[in-house]
Parts: sequence; structure tokens; C-alpha cells
Amino acid sequence: MLSLSYIRENREEVVQRLQIKNFKGVELVDNIIALDTERRAVQKELDENQSQANQLSKEIGLLYKAGEQKKAEELKEQTSVLNERSKVLKEKLQSVESEQNEVLVLLPNLPHPSVKSGVSAEENEIVHQNGEIDALAKRMVHPGGQHEPLPHWDLAKKYDLIDFELGNKITGAGFPVYKGKGAKLQRALINFFLDEAAKQGYTEFEPPIMINEASAYGTGQLPDKEGQMYFVEKDNLYLIPTAEVPLTNLYRDVILKEEELPVKLTGYTPCFRREAGSYGKDVRGLNRLHQFDKVEIVQIVNPEKSYAILEHMKDYVAGLIEKLGLPYRILKLCGGDMGFTSAMTYDMEVYSGAQKKWLEVSSVSNFENFQANRAKIRYKDKEGKTNQVHTLNGSALALPRIVAAILENNQDAEGIDIPKVLVNYTGFERIS
Repeated sequence: MLSLSYIRENREEVVQRLQIKNFKGVELVDNIIALDTERRAVQKELDENQSQANQLSKEIGLLYKAGEQKKAEELKEQTSVLNERSKVLKEKLQSVESEQNEVLVLLPNLPHPSVKSGVSAEENEIVHQNGEIDALAKRMVHPGGQHEPLPHWDLAKKYDLIDFELGNKITGAGFPVYKGKGAKLQRALINFFLDEAAKQGYTEFEPPIMINEASAYGTGQLPDKEGQMYFVEKDNLYLIPTAEVPLTNLYRDVILKEEELPVKLTGYTPCFRREAGSYGKDVRGLNRLHQFDKVEIVQIVNPEKSYAILEHMKDYVAGLIEKLGLPYRILKLCGGDMGFTSAMTYDMEVYSGAQKKWLEVSSVSNFENFQANRAKIRYKDKEGKTNQVHTLNGSALALPRIVAAILENNQDAEGIDIPKVLVNYTGFERIS
């Protein structure tokens, strides 16, 4: 959530940067400023009113002590009027503050000044690309001729790894059943990602996979993404869309010491997303699911170091993909393709050899103090001053499209090779 003081003192900059993010409701900025002007005027009158009432109370006490009861009673009548007025002002203040907050939470985070304007993913900037995207064609050469590579959903059926129809029977579309070596590959990837995070100093947590409204509000899922989250109405709880939410909320309403920063958290969870409106060939197989596994990394940091840490997190996630031997590219998102809470985001995409397209497998984002302001995560510096932290997170990594890329890019006519870094986790080198 943006701070009122920043909006009030930097109105033109706020409007300009929101336009870079292609935000359509910039008129809300002036609405917020107008409400803040009204709020401060009501607060000023209330403070003056209460100060006058307090002063009269002191005078009344002195008059009673001096035996001047009549004058004291007269002042009491004035105090009663002032107190009644204070009651009205308090109700007015509460109403204005409530209205102001309702509008304030509708504003997305401001993009970093380096973020370029743009409307869609087509305008994202490719900042790095690694690996051969045509390597699969060479793998498919066979003494008997050139074999056509299979998409992962056909490979999953051929080698009995994932049963999409059974998942549809049990729950519905977007809830696959992993089996045999397919299930072991899932577990191998989760353990590999967690072990790699531990080597980087991340503390592992196993958080709840259901959250309350305060947690969803703290990280910016509410009031922005109600339609994307599964909601358990009877208990007023949400299934998590990502482990970022419970991990970040571990420190909601906490004041850290400066020497405790950075806080580095990781966790594996299943994730749940309704993905309303998703359909067609782009959601086939593992491309888009309602339930999927993901290992998340989160950092809570000193604001002065957050962008250096963002670069380090980006490079770390890229390193994971390299260790899996997958061709990938890194994109810096334009304003219009960024999330509601992000100030800067890098996306990682792996190349799907059989589908011949790029698949997003991670987003690494700096939220600056947007989440910290909502969740009241702060730190005390060495001078004892309380400051807001910056929060960052990254998928390290989301499994479905990684699995799709491993199956597709490592296939040949007789089977599928397992990346070397996973063999100790899977217990097998090849699927055939």
C-alpha cells in the first residue's frame, strides 16, 4: 500500500508512474488527496476541540477548589457542548479514514523508475538468453530416421507418468494425478530446490496452505485477486495462491532489529489458483493448472539493499534452471505486464522443445515497502528509529512447466533422460 504522505507530497510523480503501469484509475489519486485534506481538517478541529475541553476541565477544578461553584457549573455546560462536538468529529474522522483507506488499497504499487511503459507481455524486455532451443531436433535423430518430438501430455501418457483424466474424474480439469516415476520426479524437484535454497542461507518453513483475510490483505491479494483464489466461505479462509503469502506474513506486525536483516525464507507448498477464464491450447497438460507444487523464496531486507538483492535472487533462480540443463531466457517486465504489488519483476521462461514456445516458470519481484506498509513489517535501525523494510519473493521454482520442459527437451525415440542433478533424488537416470 502506498503511503499517504508520499502520495500527497509527490502527486505528479505518482500519476506518471501509475500511467507507466497502465493503471486506468489515476483519478483515485486526487480523490485520496481530497479525502486526506478533509481528514486533516477534521483531525485539526478535533484536536483543538479536545484541547479546549481539557483546559476548561482544569479551570473547573480550580474553581471548585476556590468555592466558585456557579462559575464552575457554567464552564461545565461549555465542556459538555465541546464533548458532544468531539463525539461528532470522531465519528466523522472515522468515516473519512475508512473511505480513504477503501480507495487507497485500490492503488497498485508504483513501478521502479527503470521500468519501461508497455501494455502487454509482447513489450517485455529480454535481458538474457541461455541454451540451445533447437537441441531437441538433434536428440530426435535415430538410425531409422528423424522422429517427431512429443508434447509432454503425450509423453506422460506413453510412460505412465501423469494421469490427467483421472485427476479430472477425482476433482476436475487442472488437477492432475502424478504416478510412478512422474510422482518421484515431482518429489525430486521439490527436494532439489529446497536443498539449493538452504545452501544459499534460506531457512525452510512448512507454512499453512490456508490463510485468513489479514494475511491476504498484507501481501496484496486482497482486494485485488478475490476471483483468483479459492475461498472456504464457512471458515472465511482462502487457499494460498503461493507460499509467498504465508511466508511473508510470518513477520506481519513484527519489528525486527537492523542486524537481523536480511531475513531469508523458503518453503514448499501446493498452490491453488482458479485461473478464471483460462481455456484453449495454452492450458493443455501442465501449462496451466488449478493446483500445482512450488518452492518459494522470500526476503525481508534493508531498503538500501533491496535492488542488489533482487539481482542476486534473479541470478540464483537462473542458476537453478541452468543446473537442470534447460534453455531459458530472462525478461524484465514492462509496466503493463507487472503485478499489482510489484515495483520491478523479472520473469524466467524455459523453452518447450515439443510445443516450440516459451513457458514462464518463475517471477522474481521487489515489492519495495508496498507489502511492508500493509503488513506493518518494520525494523529498528542502530539509532533506534523505526523504518519499513522492503520485501522480495521469487518462484524457485514452480514445478509444472519445469516438468513439461524436462520431459519434452530430454526425450529421444526410446525414452527421457533425467537431469544429472536430480538422479540422486529420483534414484533413476532415465524414463523408458
